[in-house]
Amino acid sequence: MAQQLEAARLLSLNVGKPAALAHGAKEIFSGIYKYSSDTSHTLTFTGLSGDGQGDTVHHGGPDKAVCAYFGTRYPYWREILNLPFEYGAFGENFTLSDWTEDDLCIGDIVEAGDVLLQVSQPRQPCYKLGLRHGLPDLPAMVQSRGYTGFYFRVLKEGSMTAGTKLRLKQRHPAGKTIAEANRLMYIDKEDIEGLRSLLEVKELAQSWQDQLGSRLQRLEQ
Repeated sequence: MAQQLEAARLLSLNVGKPAALAHGAKEIFSGIYKYSSDTSHTLTFTGLSGDGQGDTVHHGGPDKAVCAYFGTRYPYWREILNLPFEYGAFGENFTLSDWTEDDLCIGDIVEAGDVLLQVSQPRQPCYKLGLRHGLPDLPAMVQSRGYTGFYFRVLKEGSMTAGTKLRLKQRHPAGKTIAEANRLMYIDKEDIEGLRSLLEVKELAQSWQDQLGSRLQRLEQ
């Protein structure tokens, strides 16, 4: 992968507070509903103003301050599912132009205006994405195709608006792409050397370190 990467643009900034979501006979609260915003939002180490999560155990926090998805994936989903997905439909805060999971690496530092961001882990789609769209198989489809999006942690707080340009400020020397991390998590689950190599990237989110570290430990026994 080339060290140089063209700048991307924040196509849509999406926020939403937790809302009720029907789950069988139960009702749960989820922040999966995100809507495009044209105003400026403060971005802190734990997320965007005006945004929230229903499940703060598995969502949010410093390692998952910003959920990002790629605008280049939207035409694919619109075509195969025949649904008019709008930006934010995958529960992402940032819809980014141009880039994909093959372009960014775990630990990469991205500059966006006065904000500094760092790629921390791929996004793990949960069942709530399926509930939102009435498509229970959607999370598994997203996972199997590797079109997951990812999370940023925030290194420098500031403000964000739609249209902001994002540029790669510093490529992580390990060069472990989001796509590679997805491969090891979901596809080649017993690739011991690959797991060792990915786990050497200390910038990988703690939840992924714990999950993949436990798997590696079992494989090495």
